[in-house]
Amino acid sequence: MIDSEHAVAVVGMACRFPGANDVEAYWELLRDGVEGITRFDVEDLVRNRGADPDEVRQPNFVPAKGVVADSANFDWSFFGYSRAEAAGIDPQQRVFLETASAALDDAGLDPTRFDGWIGVYAGADRTHPDTGRDLSPLARLIGYEKDHVATRAAYKLGLRGPAVTVQTSCSTSLVAIHMAVQSLLSRECDAALAGGVAVAPAGEWGYVHEPGGPLSADGHCRPFDASATGTVPSEGVGVVVLKRLDDALRDGDRIAAVVLGSALNNDGAEKMGYATPSIPGQRDVIRYAQKLAGVDAADIDYVEAHGTATPIGDPIEVQALTEAFRMSTDEVGYCLIGGVKGNLGHTSASAGVAAFIKTVLMLEHGEVVPSLHFDEPNPLLELDGTPFRVCTEHRPWPDRGARLAAVSSFGVGGTNAHVVLHGPSEREPTAPRQGGTVLAVSAATPAAVAKLRGNLA
Repeated sequence: MIDSEHAVAVVGMACRFPGANDVEAYWELLRDGVEGITRFDVEDLVRNRGADPDEVRQPNFVPAKGVVADSANFDWSFFGYSRAEAAGIDPQQRVFLETASAALDDAGLDPTRFDGWIGVYAGADRTHPDTGRDLSPLARLIGYEKDHVATRAAYKLGLRGPAVTVQTSCSTSLVAIHMAVQSLLSRECDAALAGGVAVAPAGEWGYVHEPGGPLSADGHCRPFDASATGTVPSEGVGVVVLKRLDDALRDGDRIAAVVLGSALNNDGAEKMGYATPSIPGQRDVIRYAQKLAGVDAADIDYVEAHGTATPIGDPIEVQALTEAFRMSTDEVGYCLIGGVKGNLGHTSASAGVAAFIKTVLMLEHGEVVPSLHFDEPNPLLELDGTPFRVCTEHRPWPDRGARLAAVSSFGVGGTNAHVVLHGPSEREPTAPRQGGTVLAVSAATPAAVAKLRGNLA
């Protein structure tokens, strides 16, 4: 059985990603193997959209971007703003507020009637102030400073638990989910919103590809593929609602999935450069999350990888996963792996929650969706000797007992996050695996934590 005292339930979700403006559309996009990235015609950009011809006609300019539809629109009156006030707020804060409200609706959670504190943990991408607006210095500071993405949601939605803005680059929103989980387990709050947002201003229609850089040469993101050249910058927003599992069961909530354990760490100095990923850093956070979740790597069916499709990043990630899994299993090819960036591109501060919601949806539906643009594995991955194989088709969830999955998100600068999830099943959930230790952070002594970390190897 799941140790419900130390587990957290996913009870609500809302999102807007390229090609999908809600959770149902997102599931259809994933299930059908659709790429949501928009491709622009360069001459149309010049003639009709005011693009700089010297920029977009460069031979290495890639006119591709993942776009959130209607991100400039905002129902200001619904949230009690005037039109002028709303115009002085970063679209990222507005989109996050709308999505947070939708997530609460999905969870059936009314903050005015909820008997407890609701927290919010979230992060946003870099801001793009509209310098042409006639705003006071204070209004500009609040409206266009990403520090306020969480607190604005708390203010407008009436959330009295912790409101914390998280910034760890690409791993921001999965870090926010981890922090929300810990806040629930330590009883700082009784429900929590967690997620992230990245919305760029109109006028960004692509990027300049640099050979050897992190961005794709052709506007397609190909996680784990031999022809991968990088990722594609994209927009997105996602929010999940979390409650302690015991409380969700008591309240009769719809439970889409259960967080069994999550962990954070940083690479430290053990890597070639500040922006370079680290095998030991990623390996250790994966192994620590498994230990906290009380699961054995041999029982994990699927890993939603960070999967940036860079020639360096993908091999490092697979090597780190392999080292973490090899600490408890010698099996080969049993665990499916995928990357949602093939569908969406890199949604920046919302990348982690995009991966998390994808994995929750797969667990909830009992189906695995394809990882796009994978034809031949990057030979540096040496997949044949690993526990992993890339999922290339829509198929039923592997029938290996309880549905177990994991999600990784790694940020530039080295802050790594990993989450282990349990899905709903008609079968009785299995007990924590031998070798795993369910450890509530709120109840753990320093000695217990030190012992657990010391047993990672």
